[in-house]
Amino acid sequence: MIPPPSPGPELFGPLLARLRLARGWSQAQLAARLCAAAGVATLSRHEVSRWERQVRVPGEFWLGWLAVVLAVPRVRLSEAAVASRRTDAYPVTDGSRERRALLALAQRWLADPEGSLPPPGLTGSRGDPTWSWDDPTGSRDQPARSWDDPAGWLDRLRRLDDLSGGTDLAGLSASRLRWVARAVRLAGPSGRRRLLPVLGEAAQLAGWLAADAGDPAGGLAAYRLGLRAAAAAGDRALAGHVLGSASHLLAGIGDPPGALLLARVAYTGAGPGAPAGLRAVLSHRTAVAAALDGRHATAGQALTVARRAADRHDPRREPPWLYWLDPAELAAMTGRTLAVLGRPLRAEPLLRAGCRSGQPRATAIYGGWLARVYLDLGEVEQACAVAGEALLATVRAGSARAAGHLTEVGRRLAAYRAEPAVRRHAALVTAARPYLPRRVTPPVVRGRRRRPASVVT
Repeated sequence: MIPPPSPGPELFGPLLARLRLARGWSQAQLAARLCAAAGVATLSRHEVSRWERQVRVPGEFWLGWLAVVLAVPRVRLSEAAVASRRTDAYPVTDGSRERRALLALAQRWLADPEGSLPPPGLTGSRGDPTWSWDDPTGSRDQPARSWDDPAGWLDRLRRLDDLSGGTDLAGLSASRLRWVARAVRLAGPSGRRRLLPVLGEAAQLAGWLAADAGDPAGGLAAYRLGLRAAAAAGDRALAGHVLGSASHLLAGIGDPPGALLLARVAYTGAGPGAPAGLRAVLSHRTAVAAALDGRHATAGQALTVARRAADRHDPRREPPWLYWLDPAELAAMTGRTLAVLGRPLRAEPLLRAGCRSGQPRATAIYGGWLARVYLDLGEVEQACAVAGEALLATVRAGSARAAGHLTEVGRRLAAYRAEPAVRRHAALVTAARPYLPRRVTPPVVRGRRRRPASVVT
């Protein structure tokens, strides 16, 4: 039976199912016709099934070939794809429960940034996140470690993150987060006031590393704890930074509407007194989420706000957790949004500024975007060269997020598989595959799986 059109905006999944069934094709037959038309043998019926169930929405490459194979206007498919991305009909399969909880908590915080959220880790009940973790020492009765220098270990771990990715560091960061959460629960009033900002920063870093290791659910849960801690500490700037990081995560796993909502909440909630560098970062989070959501005017406005804030950026007045923000990073973030907006000529020099020696993950991430830009410009050889550099940087960084990002580059290069440069790149990918980081698999504890960085807040 051919599914009828649903009321409201035409959504991509139901539309694709109707068009396919009207022609009497199975999902496998549609996949085979797409592969034959595009000259790519990597698409299976499982991907068509994901499109129809709206687990995923295809990118521009496959939208073009779907229009050819189904003999329908491309604009119709593109509009349906945009409608699906803007609605809850396009679910986030990784961490959807954590996503909903964080979005609700963020809205609650925005309504009253000064005190609407209950502080974390104070009740000692079985619902407290610290009770749900295994103590690294094997005993819950032992006192927490000394926190005489909490800023020291946080700073060291942040700078390790410049050199290694979440695959290597997520477990260590989660362990540190467990310790500080337990210390908050056991501390007196003065110790708690001192440790709440540390808890917020530790949770933000743990969420960032969990996301980089390919565990978005663990990352979102850690961000939820970080938001509670920052709100309890009265640190609106840190709370905005936590939500900006969560926006970055959602944008990376295919949820631009959720990412845009969190970025806007973060910018507004951080308030006019937020440091200029933070306002620039949060404006960039808004810009890229809006661009991914097809809201080009909103993205352009956010880029203008980001540029004005960046002009007032003074590293001496920024919090320690923004030490990494510099002109090259700001340029690369602008370039990423311009790439999404389809402005490759302007994006190319800005993204190249983000590919810096000594920072393998930045080279991997921005190199992936730069490769896409070169493909948009028709420079296939240059795209292969940059993608090869990004691939090697991904191996060095240990970032599952960067590895996933390069997968899309590989799909686009497959359309040019007759080119010698593309064949060489494919051989490099094959040789590097055993060394590429993979998503972190939560360890099994007492017959069930537990995410290293997950919390329940």
